[in-house]
Amino acid sequence: MTGWAERVGTLWRTLVGKLWLTIIGLVACVLLTLGFFLLPYVDITFANSAAVKRMLIYVGVIGFSMTTVFALFLLKKITQPMRQLIDAADSVRRGDYATRVHVEAHDEIGELASTFNLMAARLEENIRDLNIEKEQLAGVLRSMSDAMITFGRDGTVQLTNPGGERLLKDWAAISWDSEEPSPAEASSATIPEPLYPLFRQVTSTLEDRSANVLVRQSVWAVNMAPLLQDNEVRGAVAVLRDVTEAVNLEKMRKDFVANVSHEIRTPLSMMQGYSEALLDGFADSPAERDELLHVIHDESLRMGRLVKDLLDLARMEAGHTDISRNRVEIGELVERVYRKFAVRAKEGELDFSLERAEGELVLEQADEDRLEQVVTNLLDNAFRHTPPGRKVTIAVKPTIEDGEALTIYVADEGHGIPAEDVPYIFERFYKADKARTRAASSGTGLGLAIVKNIIDAHGGRIQVESVVGEGTKFRVILLKNGKNAG
Repeated sequence: MTGWAERVGTLWRTLVGKLWLTIIGLVACVLLTLGFFLLPYVDITFANSAAVKRMLIYVGVIGFSMTTVFALFLLKKITQPMRQLIDAADSVRRGDYATRVHVEAHDEIGELASTFNLMAARLEENIRDLNIEKEQLAGVLRSMSDAMITFGRDGTVQLTNPGGERLLKDWAAISWDSEEPSPAEASSATIPEPLYPLFRQVTSTLEDRSANVLVRQSVWAVNMAPLLQDNEVRGAVAVLRDVTEAVNLEKMRKDFVANVSHEIRTPLSMMQGYSEALLDGFADSPAERDELLHVIHDESLRMGRLVKDLLDLARMEAGHTDISRNRVEIGELVERVYRKFAVRAKEGELDFSLERAEGELVLEQADEDRLEQVVTNLLDNAFRHTPPGRKVTIAVKPTIEDGEALTIYVADEGHGIPAEDVPYIFERFYKADKARTRAASSGTGLGLAIVKNIIDAHGGRIQVESVVGEGTKFRVILLKNGKNAG
């Protein structure tokens, strides 16, 4: 009984129910009006007035019944399809875009159902296309090596890719020291402080901006563009790329060009000056002329060594180091270099000694010429920077702590290298003694850089220990099988 009352109440709230009540009301008004005017004449005119009254009652009951049938017909043709449309629209609202309405009618309700189905199909297609584009955009953002961060109007972070998320996490641990207002003070935002000045420029000028941002020892190239909606700024998007290596390489390139220009200019200037002196007849005697020619010859040889070392170093750093892998008796190699420098040590009044372990000291895969170049360069440095009367030692021994390895030691009691210069001595043209000029030395400034590249090509490593005023010790470690020793 309660369910029937609820259905009746529901029917009254529908369009058909209201129409049904309206028709019933009209029929009732018509019948009451007719009865009010006709009933007095029925008793006077008709002999059987009771039969006429019963007929009017029957007509009223039939009228009410017909309106009820008409209401049920409308309920089936209008209310049920409309209910289906309402339920389908509610399903679409909840995100079920595959919902369709099945109404077999050719009237306005059928046209409405067809239009709804077409709208739902178009909406489903658009949503699918948007999801595909969203997935593609998310894939692009995930695959980007650059960091991408989207900020809202107040500077809050709205969207990041994995690179941007890592960057924000790393920068969040940094304590910024700047006179610029912090994001929290400025707008309760989470934008990193190094990006805040650029963010203010972009949001105020509505123009793209690019800048290099220095964060600790890293350099980041930042491209930031405004995000607009109805000609009003709603935020900004920033793309950040770590260009530290590129900046360092550019600095190295400029320093290299400057150093090469300086190193070549010195012998060229001396050769030009002495040759002009010869041409102008400043040499009054054959001895003076021979001395000038000897200087010109020495400077030409020095410039030739510089060019050769530069070409060798360029090939090595480009990965074109020619390493001939053969079996090398490193003990015999060290002895050969020792004998070559013994005469020079006697001329320079140096105490030069060799220490070699007993037995075979063999490297299975090594380039004998290149390793001889390494030992020669190290000894040449030691001889040039060790005063007369001091000691220079070369040694070759097995190294137990590094497994099957051999270690070559070159130690001197020379001037030594300051601790702050030790990490940079393998760079090109780096001079630990800033007061020493190339004119006072026969070196090209590239020897240790070449040594480092040769050792790396052999899979070994080189270590340095130095104390100013006491001397320097180089340690070259090479595995016997030629594999990486680092």
